[in-house]
Amino acid sequence: MVPRTFLFFALMAVAYAETPAIYVVGDSTANNTNHCGWGDPFADYFDASKVKIVNRARAGRSSRTFITEGLWDKVLADLKPGDFVLIQFGHNDAGPLDTGRARGSLPGLGEETRDITKPDGTKETVHTFGFYMRKMIDDTKAKGATPVVLSLTVRNVWKDGRVERGSGRFSSWSSEIAMAAKVSFVDVMNIIADRYDAMGGEKVKPLFPVDHTHTSQEGADLNASTVVAGLKLFGAAIPIGDVYADKGKAVKRAPYPMQEAADPRLPSVVLIGDSTVRNGRGDGGGGQWGWGEPLRSRFDTSKMNLVNRALGGLSSRTYTNGGLWEKTLARLKPGDVLLMQFGHNDNGPLDDKARARGTLPGIGDETKEVDNPITGKHEVVHTYGWYLRQYIAGAKAKGAVPVVCSPVPRKTWKDGKIVRSDTGYTKWAAEVAKAEGVGFIDLYELIAKQYDELGPAKVDPLFGDPHTHTSWDGAVLNADAVVTGLRGLQGNPAVGWLK
Repeated sequence: MVPRTFLFFALMAVAYAETPAIYVVGDSTANNTNHCGWGDPFADYFDASKVKIVNRARAGRSSRTFITEGLWDKVLADLKPGDFVLIQFGHNDAGPLDTGRARGSLPGLGEETRDITKPDGTKETVHTFGFYMRKMIDDTKAKGATPVVLSLTVRNVWKDGRVERGSGRFSSWSSEIAMAAKVSFVDVMNIIADRYDAMGGEKVKPLFPVDHTHTSQEGADLNASTVVAGLKLFGAAIPIGDVYADKGKAVKRAPYPMQEAADPRLPSVVLIGDSTVRNGRGDGGGGQWGWGEPLRSRFDTSKMNLVNRALGGLSSRTYTNGGLWEKTLARLKPGDVLLMQFGHNDNGPLDDKARARGTLPGIGDETKEVDNPITGKHEVVHTYGWYLRQYIAGAKAKGAVPVVCSPVPRKTWKDGKIVRSDTGYTKWAAEVAKAEGVGFIDLYELIAKQYDELGPAKVDPLFGDPHTHTSWDGAVLNADAVVTGLRGLQGNPAVGWLK
């Protein structure tokens, strides 16, 4: 007969072994002395009986040295199916390759290498930041666990009343890596930066008692809550919603963070629009993608930034009254290019309780006053064309170059062809662009012609829903149509940034 004490501990061991774990791998911003990295208070947000938080981040490490020192192998040895790995590197990857701590990685996402001799005389082949991050993602998947890529935490560096969103390009590279690997990406940087901007520099300063990178315990806890808020954006993609402690349950889901320029010194192509440009979080949730995500790879991002500030569910009206245009306009600078595409959501009701996002038809100056049940405010609603003119005028005033795009076509067939319309948003978009003397790209016709040639059977897989939102392959086709349209705009600076 098995002793009861032995049986009890055996059952406990099995239960513990089956408990999923969330591993944190990163640098000192996640694991520091005196409980000052966010990976330590992060555990307080979870029910320890349902999930185990394992902070394996190590101060001073880069994506390169976390692997070369064997720290990653130790994580892999303990990793099991059903676990999660939160991967966050970049603060130390910009350092020297072969002097000092010799921890830097090569910049970028490619397969370039460099053979170096470290200060201790040992030889090493150094890879890019993207190479090391991809290895951790691939290794995690091979163990049956789920990788989640995080952007960097934010340093206490301010300019013109706004906190730095950096440092370097590691956050944007992390986003591109996650997208290519089709794994979830939590934009910690922009979520934290939005909080800091709202707090102001004086209130943020005490959160950084030592230097501009490392936080106090209070700052670490704020960062931990930000990671939780970011994870909650993903719902079923990260199925850990039932394992939060009361502290975690109290954290509200983060708002969708808007992308920022990876390198503010460079010009940007800025996208504004609806879900056909950026669907959800821009991570392919539900198998649906907007064309703004694959468009990034069509540009030489060493010369410019691709900033996708579109947001699903919005119309030309609600992009304005929701405050997104004000924030986007504040970031536009001379030499930028603004691509706008609205229309899919503009034909809804003006004042329904669900969304209240409709605009008046046409391009004139007609208005209608409504009590907006969403904002709780009295509002003067304008025509679709009126809102487009505001975006054009705002961009021109900032020295940016506006380009109007028609809506992309839905998958609606008649007699073997995609249904065309001589009236409506495509026509109005073209008329506004002509009247304002700005570039126009007829995405509807460019894409519809390709659909006609492909036929229904080949077009079906290009959509992630019955008729509106594209799959990745469909988004790629649409992005290529944007590139075709841009090449036809003589004198537009974006043409010079295309690959």
